[in-house]
Amino acid sequence: MGIKVLLNEGSELRIRLIGESHTALQLFRTRLNENKDVEYSNYFTGHPGLDDPELYLRAKKGKDASKILKAISADIAKEFSTIKLS
Repeated sequence: MGIKVLLNEGSELRIRLIGESHTALQLFRTRLNENKDVEYSNYFTGHPGLDDPELYLRAKKGKDASKILKAISADIAKEFSTIKLS
């Protein structure tokens, strides 16, 4: 997954997720909106054939949006690393 940072200003973060779909974006949005330090999170798909989707995050005052996203990403990676295929 390629990531391009479009905005990173303390409590606000907007990134473009290259080659991703609703599946990954919905997972991030759900986890972010469940976090007590997040004020708002959503994703925007744009044109399906032309635009890569973007994820937007606004943290509560005094919180760092990029740190929140990194923590959520680590949690998701940890969950997936324990999957056992029989």
